[in-house]
Amino acid sequence: MAYHPIENYGVIGDMNTVALVGKNGSIDFLCFPDFDSPSVFARILDDEKGGYFQIEPVSQERRESQLYLSDTNILFTRFLLEDGVAELSDYMPIEEERVIPNLVRRVKAVRGEIEFRMTCQPAFNYASSAHEVEIEDGQVIFSSLGEDGLQFRLHSDLPLEVQNGSVSATFTLKGGESAAFIFEEIIPGRESPCDLTDYVSRTFKRTVNYWHDWIQKSTYNGHWMSEMNRSALILKLLTSQKYGSMVASPTFSLPEVIGGERNWDYRYNWIRDSAFMVYALIRLGFTSEANDYLDWVCRYVEDLNPDGSMQIMYKLDGGTVMEEKVLDHLEGYRGSSPVRVGNQAYQQLQLDIYGELLDAVYLVNKYGNPISQGLWDRVKKLVSFVIGHWDLPDEGIWETRGGKRHFLFSRLMCWVAVDRALRLAEKRSFPAPYQDWRKVRDQIYQDIYENFWDEERGAFLQSKEGSALDASSLLMPLVRFISPTDPQWLSHLEAIEEELVYDSLVYRYSSEVSPDGLEGKEGTFSICTFWYVECLSRAGQLQKARFYFEKMLGYANHLGLYAEELSPQAQNLGNFPQAFTHLALISAAYDLNRRLNKEV
Repeated sequence: MAYHPIENYGVIGDMNTVALVGKNGSIDFLCFPDFDSPSVFARILDDEKGGYFQIEPVSQERRESQLYLSDTNILFTRFLLEDGVAELSDYMPIEEERVIPNLVRRVKAVRGEIEFRMTCQPAFNYASSAHEVEIEDGQVIFSSLGEDGLQFRLHSDLPLEVQNGSVSATFTLKGGESAAFIFEEIIPGRESPCDLTDYVSRTFKRTVNYWHDWIQKSTYNGHWMSEMNRSALILKLLTSQKYGSMVASPTFSLPEVIGGERNWDYRYNWIRDSAFMVYALIRLGFTSEANDYLDWVCRYVEDLNPDGSMQIMYKLDGGTVMEEKVLDHLEGYRGSSPVRVGNQAYQQLQLDIYGELLDAVYLVNKYGNPISQGLWDRVKKLVSFVIGHWDLPDEGIWETRGGKRHFLFSRLMCWVAVDRALRLAEKRSFPAPYQDWRKVRDQIYQDIYENFWDEERGAFLQSKEGSALDASSLLMPLVRFISPTDPQWLSHLEAIEEELVYDSLVYRYSSEVSPDGLEGKEGTFSICTFWYVECLSRAGQLQKARFYFEKMLGYANHLGLYAEELSPQAQNLGNFPQAFTHLALISAAYDLNRRLNKEV
């Protein structure tokens, strides 16, 4: 098997982990039982060693397609053959209490007599641990020989063959017949709930109902409903049922540049992403969930560093150490190495996170439940940190590895942090050192105009130290620092269009003009396109905004999912799917829909 394009995958999950399912019926990525567990299947990162679980027709003369059952995260993969039609349904059961983690695969001959092949070949602990296979009461037991000691069971009513650590079966189904496979973790002291016939039908219905019930709580009823609902469902899928946190993406080390070193582990919770998640939930009408989500995010504020600062990211359970390691034994997607797990960026200083968090607090207080006195006390501590550190260089929103700089975006969000705290204090009459806060807010404001505005170019620069432009500046009118119709802003937007925008695609910055300490030229960032669209919308350029927005929708994969980047050939690159991109899509669509409706 050659590596398939990243966009050729759909995802299934149970809000504890996610599997990537290819159009060819192969699960080529799965960390189990949790998002941040070691991988069990990772063929997408090493074609030979990674491990996979595939169900497909034996015939290679076929067409393949995928779709989600409407308003769910249940995935159908269809095989259209010369003499018949086959359908594979994949899902992870949603349970109130996750007793036994598992995934369910059910293949059916819709029409015709079809021969199928099933292969299940796990590779434990990031494909670094050997395992044993045995058949017990007709079921297959996979036992890791590594320190993890994990065991998995494969349920099937079909005769299975064990060979070289993998299990396979070849079987034939006539029209209307089906076969099911359940892959589950074995947990000592807990009995398996699986009875193939009853369990599959029962959990399928329950899982359908769960997703339908959840998405129906959305109050959004405008343009692009399908895309909005799919983005919402994906974001929910990336939210941990156990902890309430959200992964930036469920995958690790899918490359931003083919053959390059820009390969990162995104299976952690970024404060930045969480703050934008609160905003998206509010826009979709999930105000109760926004309240709950902010409560979870603010738990981190209870345990600040001695200087009053926060980490930029945390493990799903709130852990603070994400040591970065290289898995030398894996070749990486299409030879893109190193393959990294862990993320050393957790040690970086990124001053923008305080603005994003306090903006989320402000919005929840405005649209949801009023914040508590206890949270206000913690807000004041965060503002005190910002006031004492806003003028420091940092690594910035893009987590550069070329050294700290004075970034415009970091400065901007420090202004947001103080501004939102002031607005909140005035709205709720909270006690606060108003005069001191206003003084610092105005100092930051003046600093941006004095040190980041290039009069000759008519544009705001990425940093004090350089001459590059940066697409993160597109958030300036979105956070209400500057009017979206201000002549100075429109001049900057024109400069961004000239240097970073290509049709509807937007680069985040030029790594040639602004070295970031890494090799390779990256592609366009999908999130930046959605920021650009929202800027156009707020500037009143509605037809242009709609045109580019709908063109960008065409760069999603066949299921409406986005990775982080698009290559020069418009292939999805980077970890997949990426929460940040779908969050920006929701924000852009919401604003554009609102303004289009006013125009009618």
